[in-house]
Amino acid sequence: MGAWFPGRTLGSLPDEAARRWGAREGLCFQGRRWTFAGLSEEIDRIAKGLIRLGIAPGEHVALWMVNRPEFIQAAFAVMKIGAVLVPVNTRFRTEDAGYVLSQSDAALLIVAARSGPVDYLGMVRQLAPSLGSAAGRGEVREAKFPRLRRVVAVAETPPAGALGWDAMVADGAAVADATLRGRAAAVDPEATAFLMYTSGTTGFPKGVMHAHRIVRNLADRAWRMAITQADTIMMYLPLFHLFGFSEGMLMSMVTGARQVLTETFDPDEILGLMERERPTILDGFDTHFKDLLEALERSPRRLAHIRTGICASGMSSSVPIARRARQVFGPLLSGYGMSEFGAGAALSAPDSTEEQCVEASGYPAPGYEIKVIDPASGREQPTGTPGELLVRSYMLMQGYYRKPEETARAIDADGWMHTGDMGLFRQDGHLRFMGRYKDMLKIGGENVDPMEVEAFLMSHPAINLAAVVAFPDPRLSEVGVAVVRLTPGHALGEAEVIDYCKGRIASFKIPRHVVVVDDFPMTSSGKIQKAKLREDVLRRLGPA
Repeated sequence: MGAWFPGRTLGSLPDEAARRWGAREGLCFQGRRWTFAGLSEEIDRIAKGLIRLGIAPGEHVALWMVNRPEFIQAAFAVMKIGAVLVPVNTRFRTEDAGYVLSQSDAALLIVAARSGPVDYLGMVRQLAPSLGSAAGRGEVREAKFPRLRRVVAVAETPPAGALGWDAMVADGAAVADATLRGRAAAVDPEATAFLMYTSGTTGFPKGVMHAHRIVRNLADRAWRMAITQADTIMMYLPLFHLFGFSEGMLMSMVTGARQVLTETFDPDEILGLMERERPTILDGFDTHFKDLLEALERSPRRLAHIRTGICASGMSSSVPIARRARQVFGPLLSGYGMSEFGAGAALSAPDSTEEQCVEASGYPAPGYEIKVIDPASGREQPTGTPGELLVRSYMLMQGYYRKPEETARAIDADGWMHTGDMGLFRQDGHLRFMGRYKDMLKIGGENVDPMEVEAFLMSHPAINLAAVVAFPDPRLSEVGVAVVRLTPGHALGEAEVIDYCKGRIASFKIPRHVVVVDDFPMTSSGKIQKAKLREDVLRRLGPA
């Protein structure tokens, strides 16, 4: 057993929750409700089904579905029997999903057959034509997926070819309780529990390996935020992403807090649920809160103030949104994290000032060391001076799955994770995350923080959302291009945007070009994909 938190594994959490809060409601989804005891029983039935399918300790099980109770049940069942969970981004399509299935060495895929117009099982059949050749038992034989043996589908009617979810659960009834207890007791807390694939804003996504140590991380954060069984978590963040995975399904099981779950992020639906279910905890990125605020303006509602939650702030562009969200929804906290070391490497406290919660990104959390260095020299930067953020912690990933070179580049010999993020430490000891280093612009020798320019542009009443990216320039090396989405009912041209900037911000910060778009390419966690935006700008504007 690890000295960090003896004996606790992710798979043990549902049993603990059932013992402590069995009759209490643990989950609400589309009007249906589950107690903690009911969830634990479902998880055990699925775990037995997985054992019956022959899933061995250490084998990888991919899970491809939008937020729904089966995701939570399957995820805990996989980890309870000592297998490794591999959540798959539901915005992926055939090629992306095929890459993850192959790279992760998944032995089993559990997929929700359909979500709205998206036919996930249809994409699986394209990837694995052999599916369906074995009388509906979901067996797969594909050279490009040598480890993949079977596909289980959650579907309203029996899925052609794939093994149905209900059939898998029914088959598991043949597994003895003692067998499941034995498998659960044998799980090593230091073994890999899940692979969380990065958002993949550039290049191929990487599988971030984590052990069960996140249990301690959750308990520490719950203590800092005073989360108890009296709380209700509003969870719309995708569970396949570490933010939603940790702050939703895992935090609920650790604390006894009830979880109100939605399939996807729909601001109007969420506001309606907030009105009815009265959540006390609301987490998200600034883009989520911006959309929620705008939906509330369109359709005012009487909402009870939330008690707490995380709105990651500190970036220039996020500060006004975070301040407004705090005024409207309640005393949100700010934080900083990454898939590689957890959601709360830095976090505000309930008694932090409003300024600390909107203009900073939290105070280093227990078990984390954070420092700021000059990336060129490696020297530690003094307070107030920006540099690259380095993080060291018990929560640091075990590495990128089957990518030793990338792991070695990310984590140095002293155990520091080189994040590629820019930030600084303030005089009050709080961290301020300023953005990705690669997003910073160098214009004629001057450093330009794109988020500062974005925040200024969004002060124009006609600009709803803005992103600034680099465009090559023969004289200045690069210049800024503003990509903007207009507020409905407004019109704005390039000359008007540039005139708005003149005399208000430094000349070298003024975008050289303006591109108006209907929408932005976004990651599943709600961040603008600036790499894709740069590619789009190059296509639109042509060579410099």
